[in-house]
Amino acid sequence: MNPGFDEVRACIECLRRSWLLADLGPFIEVACDDRPGKRTPELLALDDRDLVQAMAPSRAREMLASNRGLGADLLHGELLAARSWAVCRHDSSFPGVLLGSEDAPRCLIGRGDPRLLAGWDSGASVTVVGSRRPTREGLAQARSLGRDLVRAGVVVVSGMAMGIDGAVHRGALEAGGPGRTIAVLGCGADRAYPGRHRGLHSEITTRGAVISEMPPGSRPWRWSFPARNRIMAALSSVTVVVEARSGSGSLITADLATSSGRDVGAVPGPVSSPLAEGTNSLIRDGAALIRDAGDVVEALGIPGNALRGVDAFDRDPESRAVLEAVAEGSSSVDPIAGRTGFPAELVLSILTRLEIEGLVEVSSTGEVVAVPAVS
Repeated sequence: MNPGFDEVRACIECLRRSWLLADLGPFIEVACDDRPGKRTPELLALDDRDLVQAMAPSRAREMLASNRGLGADLLHGELLAARSWAVCRHDSSFPGVLLGSEDAPRCLIGRGDPRLLAGWDSGASVTVVGSRRPTREGLAQARSLGRDLVRAGVVVVSGMAMGIDGAVHRGALEAGGPGRTIAVLGCGADRAYPGRHRGLHSEITTRGAVISEMPPGSRPWRWSFPARNRIMAALSSVTVVVEARSGSGSLITADLATSSGRDVGAVPGPVSSPLAEGTNSLIRDGAALIRDAGDVVEALGIPGNALRGVDAFDRDPESRAVLEAVAEGSSSVDPIAGRTGFPAELVLSILTRLEIEGLVEVSSTGEVVAVPAVS
């Protein structure tokens, strides 16, 4: 039994808002787009009456009356049946960082440990997002970030999507002890989405927390993903993007973080890779360059960072294999690929990062040499 799974610390009005969003799901799906006034955060900033009137004017009176008829016993019973807890903006355990904007969620419904939200410190949490179809190197980077950030005492926030999100959650869980990772979903927190992450969902609810502003059982909508992204961006003082194409949803999260006054970091990649277009553009436009968890902790301003003395390849088997190949005499991409069995594109990506970290040097002719350690 998860601690606090039966706790309902949300007032009835805030709970009704969550159920209202679920009822309005198909209407918002049709109405929401990229035009000013039709964007998800702008719509969610409306109060109940204005939102219903804007989304379903012909049914506004009926839907509002039905929503007002939802009693505490009914809603508490549904939460209990879903083994979920709830906290709203009127309770002291609600994260204060979510209260600063008009589109802030009224209520968070979750599974797992609600104590992760109590006394929330955005300066000790990082949101990590990225491509749903990443490279092997991107997956390794995300997993390493999740693991090392949790070991540094940081809470890792992501969206449990395929690819980078799932990898960073798994890394956080690998760190040992309480997972200190929170997954923010665009559907009910009791619902494993995507379905292939059913096991990951179960492990996060056992050792971390899964949260949503939607009630149990709610299905995901296209609009509910940018909706959950605004929560992810607001929870942490730093959002890190690991691999993203231009125009991807991860860049939307980064934009939301910037507009909320949060810092953004990005992991660089080869200029020839489409999956590095978004992250490299973020760095060009002023985002912090992120090589490893040490850079993230530094961006958070946490003192006494022990990660800075640990080379990235000590935590990354792919990078370690490439460095060993270089040390054994492989002097360019093809020989390294042959020795490690990695695709040449992966080797080039790893070499780019290792060069940024000062662990190797790559000449204009493509010759690779290891940089001797400074004693």
